[in-house]
Amino acid sequence: MFQNKSLFPELTTVNDEEHLVIGGCDITDLVSEFGTPLYIYDENTLRNQCREFVNEFKKRRSDSLVIYACKAFINPAIAMLLQEEGLGLDVVSGGELSVAQRVEFPAEKIYFHGNNKSQDEIDMALNYGIGRFVIDNFHEISLLSEAARQRGIVQDVLIRISPSVDPHTHSYTTTGTLDSKFGFPIETGQAKEAIKKTMAEKSLNLLGLHFHLGSPIFELEPYSKAIEVTLEFSKEMGLPLKELSPGGGFAISYTKDQAPPAIADYAEEIVSAMGSNEARLIIEPGRSIIGRSGVACYRVGGQKDIPGIRKYVSVDGGMGD
Repeated sequence: MFQNKSLFPELTTVNDEEHLVIGGCDITDLVSEFGTPLYIYDENTLRNQCREFVNEFKKRRSDSLVIYACKAFINPAIAMLLQEEGLGLDVVSGGELSVAQRVEFPAEKIYFHGNNKSQDEIDMALNYGIGRFVIDNFHEISLLSEAARQRGIVQDVLIRISPSVDPHTHSYTTTGTLDSKFGFPIETGQAKEAIKKTMAEKSLNLLGLHFHLGSPIFELEPYSKAIEVTLEFSKEMGLPLKELSPGGGFAISYTKDQAPPAIADYAEEIVSAMGSNEARLIIEPGRSIIGRSGVACYRVGGQKDIPGIRKYVSVDGGMGD
């Protein structure tokens, strides 16, 4: 019997020839046709993950929007599938935005993140008419406000803050603490300054706040704690929130021993923490949508056996894989 199904796409099986079968396709047949390395994404799993996120959050808070974090992986086919499933896009580069443009993804459902947007990328996004910029630093406020002013438009924006909440994940992927390259820290007063500066710009319309704690996050409490801090901060600032995004970072299984919370559990924690606040809820899952859908296939090549020590098996994948 096939084991560890949670690590593979839905309906993955092993046939009588002991070949892996995904979505009804024998992997050996696919490799024979397309060669290796071969990267496979299972549409059924991908769509079901999209639907589960949308359903679990919307049934708890109808005014919510799921936007897919393209940094996890994006191409035109997947962008079209995400659009069909009603998701928006979280892009962090001109390259990701160009994929969205290629499939004519609805501009109003695109959020532009990132801590180092170039002038060319800002211009590209403004020309496409994207829905939101998520401002990450003071330099961006100046670049974006001037670019919007030159076009005679008022651009909707969110401000990314750092709530100084530790999500207890790897230090390299923790992004919501004070020592982070992302966002404006609350405790230093820079978040307050950023809000005032943004609101003073006539070409920018501040709709709300964003934070992202890191990834992968296997605990629920950091989300509710960070939301509590953010809501209290907005209250102190007298900032009426029209949108609030607690980012993404939802965990997935990488080994058979890992068991992340269910999407329903994340939804319950986040929505409960929002309470009676009327802000629209924006969530940004990436790997938690695409991760289980994808499988990388390689061929075994050279082997090196060191007696009593280790056996090395080489495959035709890259060092990053």
